[in-house]
Amino acid sequence: MTPLERESMNFRLPKPLAQALRKAASPHPGKTATDIVIRALTQELGNIQGIEVCTETRLQKLEEELILLRSSIKERDNTPTDSRTEEKLEALNNRVAKLEGALTAIQHNNFGASNNYRRYKNSGNPYNQSGKPPQIEALDEQKLALRLNVNIPTLKEKHATLELHEFEEWSKNRDRGKYMWQFNEQDKLYHPAK
Repeated sequence: MTPLERESMNFRLPKPLAQALRKAASPHPGKTATDIVIRALTQELGNIQGIEVCTETRLQKLEEELILLRSSIKERDNTPTDSRTEEKLEALNNRVAKLEGALTAIQHNNFGASNNYRRYKNSGNPYNQSGKPPQIEALDEQKLALRLNVNIPTLKEKHATLELHEFEEWSKNRDRGKYMWQFNEQDKLYHPAK
């Protein structure tokens, strides 16, 4: 893919937004302030001719669709069905779970970054070949809220109001992999526990 010609533009951002952008940016490919702004604009404006949607944005949309599909399947579980329909729903549910596992592995291995994406593209198989399930890393509140299918204020409220073991149990009941999540004060991230 040939790099697109870029144009310099000056914007005046609110200070908190500019500070957050600087904090989120890093020298790694795909994580610069420009890359973050491009992803945000692409997400807001939709597909634009001549701009390829980055892998991270495509993965985020895929994850949102998977969450909707899973909730649709769970809603159908309450309605009486014949055995053939139940088999189809179970197969579909298993496929969604496999896709979610692959998506998590891709996200946590930074395949959205351009250099890593090239390696992933040329490796032939993005899936874990060791036979072991992918290791889940610590998540910030935004990623954990998405994983638990709740909004950030709900996650914050549960973390603030529930006892430690109650929060772990609540998160385990909402987590697709049945992981309990524990908040670490030092790194300000949520860590998984089986």
